[in-house]
Amino acid sequence: MPTDSPQPAFVLVRPQMGENIGAAARAMWNFGLDRMRLVAPRDGWPNPKSVAMASGAGRLLDEATLHGDLADAVGDCSYVFATTARQRGLTKPVFSPERAMALAAEKIAAGEKVAVLFGPERAGLENEDVARANAIISVPVNPEFASLNLAQCVLLTAYEWRRQVSEVQHEVTEMGRADWASTLEVEKLSEHYEERLQQAGFFFPPEKAENMKINLRNLWSRMRLTRADVQMLHGVMRQMVRWKERGD
Repeated sequence: MPTDSPQPAFVLVRPQMGENIGAAARAMWNFGLDRMRLVAPRDGWPNPKSVAMASGAGRLLDEATLHGDLADAVGDCSYVFATTARQRGLTKPVFSPERAMALAAEKIAAGEKVAVLFGPERAGLENEDVARANAIISVPVNPEFASLNLAQCVLLTAYEWRRQVSEVQHEVTEMGRADWASTLEVEKLSEHYEERLQQAGFFFPPEKAENMKINLRNLWSRMRLTRADVQMLHGVMRQMVRWKERGD
């Protein structure tokens, strides 16, 4: 059964290859989308070639609805986007995928039904298809090579939908089994190094010593150290001192 999450319907208009339908299903499910509608697939439906490419997203293919024409596929929707990379000579708002999916999220949250149209692989949507849409989604691609694979276009749009409806961590550090060192632990490390370097005569000449110590403390605070890092650096200094004492 489809998930209960509010989402747009992705409508593949006259898709040609079963493999691309399967790849589009996989791309949709990567980002939590499972409402696929198919309009007059060239090779009929169901298509066994789509199953292998779906790679775990076969449920979407089982639940995809089949429609004879575009009017039937989007008849229950109040807002429709058409994806295209070509100028169409039609007066319509044109959105980036990011802005389009933000608008889709707003409309769906308000109770509307939204669809996104994707054209056949050979030449994309026809002007007659685009004319049925309320707005265009245009991907900022290389103008000298603007053609996108069907599944690629689906993936780009699905990714932007996911960004709008879930919190995306734009940067994260994998900690493994480590914990960040506390300020006190870093302070003790700094004191340990400062003490040993003082004994070694590192802070020279005397008039520069205070500034050198400040720079060293700034180095420790600028580095994001784990507790394991701190323990290792303590061990490095202790071993260096032992080595020096053995050498004496």
